[in-house]
Amino acid sequence: MGMLAEFREFAVKGNMVDMAVGIIIGGAFGTIVASLVNDVIMPPIGLLLGGVDFSDIKLTLAEAVGDKEAVTMNIGTFINNVISFVIVAFAVFMLVKAVNNMRAQFEKKQEIAPAAPTVTEALLMEIRDALKK
Repeated sequence: MGMLAEFREFAVKGNMVDMAVGIIIGGAFGTIVASLVNDVIMPPIGLLLGGVDFSDIKLTLAEAVGDKEAVTMNIGTFINNVISFVIVAFAVFMLVKAVNNMRAQFEKKQEIAPAAPTVTEALLMEIRDALKK
C-alpha cells in the first residue's frame, strides 16, 4: 500500500473528520473565552484594583531608542492568558465530567436490563425444559 493511499485512508476515516470539527469548534471557543477574559472579567478586576488595565502591565527591559521599540515583558497579557487557560480547562473538565456521568448512567441501565436470550440460548432452554418433563 503506497503512502498516498495510506494517507487517503487515514484522512477519510470518521475520526479525522470528528477531530477537524473539534479543532474548529475549539478555536472558536478560544476566541470567545479570550473575549470573556479581556472584555468582561478583567475590566471589573482592574477597576477594583484602582483602574489597572492588566494588558498594560509591562516590565521594561530596555527603553525605546529612536525608531527601535522598547523591549518589555508583557506580564499583564500573560495574566490574561493564564485566566483564559483556567476557564477553558474548567469548561473541558465540566464537559468530561458530564460525559462520564452520562456514560456511567448508560452502563448502569444496561446492567439493570438483562440481555434478551439469543436464538441458540432460547432453543437450549426449550430443550432443557423438555428434558425436565
